[in-house]
Amino acid sequence: MSHKITAAVGDKEIIIESGKLAKQADGSVTVQMGDTVILVAAVAATKAKDGQDFFPLTVDYREKAAAAGKFPGGYFKREGRPTEKEILTCRLTDRPIRPLFPKGWYNEVQVQTVLLSADGENDSDILSIVGASASLMVSDIPWAGPLGAVRVGRINGKFIANPTHAEQADSDLDLVYVGNEKDIVMYEGAAKEISEADFNAALKYAQEVIQPQIVAQKELAAKVGKKKREITLKIVPDEILADAKALAGDRFVPALLTPGKLNREAACNAIKNEVGEKLVAKFGAEKVTPFVINDAFYYIQKEAVRKLILESGKRLDGRTFDQIRPISSEVAILPRAHGSALFARGETQAVSLVTLGTGDDTQEFDSYTGGKTEKKFLLHYNFPNFSVGETGRITGPGRREIGHGALAERSIESMIPTVNYPYTIRVVSEIMESNGSTSMASVCGGTLALLDAGVPMIRPVAGISVGICTEYSGDSISKYELLTDIIGWEDAYCDMDCKIAGTEKGITGFQLDLKLKGIPHEIMAKAVEKARIARLSILADMAKTIAAPRKDISPFAPRITTLKINPEKIGAIIGPGGKNIKRLVEESGCEIDIEDNGTVNIFSVSAEGMKIAVDAISGVTAEAEIGKIYRGRVVTVKEFGAFVEFLPGKDGLVHISELANFRVKRTEDIVKEGDEITVKCLGVDEKGRVKLSRKAAMEDRDKEEAAAAPATA
Repeated sequence: MSHKITAAVGDKEIIIESGKLAKQADGSVTVQMGDTVILVAAVAATKAKDGQDFFPLTVDYREKAAAAGKFPGGYFKREGRPTEKEILTCRLTDRPIRPLFPKGWYNEVQVQTVLLSADGENDSDILSIVGASASLMVSDIPWAGPLGAVRVGRINGKFIANPTHAEQADSDLDLVYVGNEKDIVMYEGAAKEISEADFNAALKYAQEVIQPQIVAQKELAAKVGKKKREITLKIVPDEILADAKALAGDRFVPALLTPGKLNREAACNAIKNEVGEKLVAKFGAEKVTPFVINDAFYYIQKEAVRKLILESGKRLDGRTFDQIRPISSEVAILPRAHGSALFARGETQAVSLVTLGTGDDTQEFDSYTGGKTEKKFLLHYNFPNFSVGETGRITGPGRREIGHGALAERSIESMIPTVNYPYTIRVVSEIMESNGSTSMASVCGGTLALLDAGVPMIRPVAGISVGICTEYSGDSISKYELLTDIIGWEDAYCDMDCKIAGTEKGITGFQLDLKLKGIPHEIMAKAVEKARIARLSILADMAKTIAAPRKDISPFAPRITTLKINPEKIGAIIGPGGKNIKRLVEESGCEIDIEDNGTVNIFSVSAEGMKIAVDAISGVTAEAEIGKIYRGRVVTVKEFGAFVEFLPGKDGLVHISELANFRVKRTEDIVKEGDEITVKCLGVDEKGRVKLSRKAAMEDRDKEEAAAAPATA
């Protein structure tokens, strides 16, 4: 039997139903907003795999073309590998639910979302998060929910919950917010230089809006939810953990304080290997498995790191809590890239390359849920194994790389004049070295490379990550320290990775990941302020390298000339079957983009080719100007005058009376077909017929010669 509940979200409502579809899953729901409907099903394995030493959670989100009444693009007409939108929605759903599973439980869990109906106005990514929470709530899978989720926009200063795509186009904020009954759990999104005060207000607004969802999910779970299953946690035996601590003694503190990431890791691993061998000798290899050693030392190192921070006031690399690592940067480091930069913050290092392209380089994609279908600004992020001194599989970009690139992209995008800027822009961030917040290094490096490329950014953008180390008393945080510019081990052993990017005026991009079940708003407000102070400091450092866009673009980038023509002339440029435009592209070597509104963008790396294309298009599209002198060719001779082609493809009549400053008996006495003559435009009648005069052109020439002649005594 199915059950349905409704939750208000601002002036909209979400409908959650369970018990109708996917009934063999451990928990399943459909979630609907408007005519957009998704199914979310959650299943957990009954036992962990042998040797499993991590929590294998898979969150998958897939869009079906049929949901929008469309065929998939491509040859096979069937959905294939996940799109970037699907991957980003997977991450958006995964990150808030992951910390709420029991620690030490290693049964495989899969949460799968399928888009069943898309109305083109209400996006499904928020529904995926709500559905994941609801499906886990009604299942027997152990999970500490529920969670509520909402997208917050702001139009004319007023917050709006779950805006449609049309409303979002007018919004200066795109905040995806996830929370529990009292705290923030996750957020992500972009803004157009929103102030810190307004950003905090948006977070509080979102927290209020999600409460009906949480109440509704509890109600649904009470009606149809299954009893939570009994589970066995895989933890290190107390006696082995106690012996590991005793054998390690106080040696971990100086090891953790060793300068340099690789040296620090080597010092800690030496202690771990030595103690691990002693534990195996004492308890046997069957009890002291590699998992036991790794888990025990994760716990010991985590405890030591947190004690250093909370009790001794020390960070692993010796910095104060608010201190940013040393920053260095360079631009124009690569000769052939259209723009390039190297940005380093401590042991985090990114090389950014910019490519300027034409309209043909714009990325187009299917959009079943509505919104954008093309992108003129792209930022791609790559994280090779060598950046952390490791080996591993070498494949295409994974979910993490796509997610980090998307965060950096949206952080910079609002500062790119994409509407009026004719170039398509691609930034590639190649991570050379990693020890904390490479996505924010990509924002900084990408900005520097864009300025080096001469892209007219509105303002430079920088980003930083703020972490937190907490101590709990019951269910509340009793003690904490905020950490500006966290390094890798502070991310691993502490509780938060809060990334905020922006300009000197405000916030442009943000993302929060927690290992906690939630964080209070008052603490988050302090983290946002620390990020602001750090961001301004980084922007000042970046300005020492390059403060404004270069006036000239790279000699290897395509030059552009933009012409505005009468849209009715587009057909004349293109020609029958595209014959004219194809010939012009071949002759000039240019790329030519023609928009429906009459804007013609001509791209060329050759000045000569640019002139050929501009002259040809100007000639085809030019209109007769009264009083202007033209050099034309006689194309037809009649007894009443001659027709002269004075612009490409455009003729005008020189009446026999306008051929000379004396009476002409026969047209042929003055001109013949093929002659080139100078004519003046006298006018254009209501039918577009042009009246030309050879006589008037000659008179103007005589006057100019007389005016230029030297005066005689």
